[in-house]
Amino acid sequence: MSRPKNEDAHFRVLRLLERNPELSQRDVAEALGVSLGAANYVLRALVEKGQIKIQNFRTSENKLRYAYILTPSGIETKVRLTLGFLKRKHAEYEALRAEIEGLEAELQEGSSRAVK
Repeated sequence: MSRPKNEDAHFRVLRLLERNPELSQRDVAEALGVSLGAANYVLRALVEKGQIKIQNFRTSENKLRYAYILTPSGIETKVRLTLGFLKRKHAEYEALRAEIEGLEAELQEGSSRAVK
């Protein structure tokens, strides 16, 4: 995966787990629209980097259920990735806005020519 895609995947998983630490890997995959293997890959990477830790649910009857808890490093990384994500999305928005304005101008020119 390219770096921005990798960062986006990490950002999306960190954001999701911060709100829902009890999600299973299957739930994470489904929420992000990726395969179970891709979700597992990202979760493992985040664990290896020390950005999330895995804890067993104590209250769960299914002792195989885990909670994915963001570490202080994970919270810090999420903030950094959020800033980068927003920066990229703003740049995409500005590019789309400029393209839309150009297309609208072309349509107006075409319409005024067709009327003459």
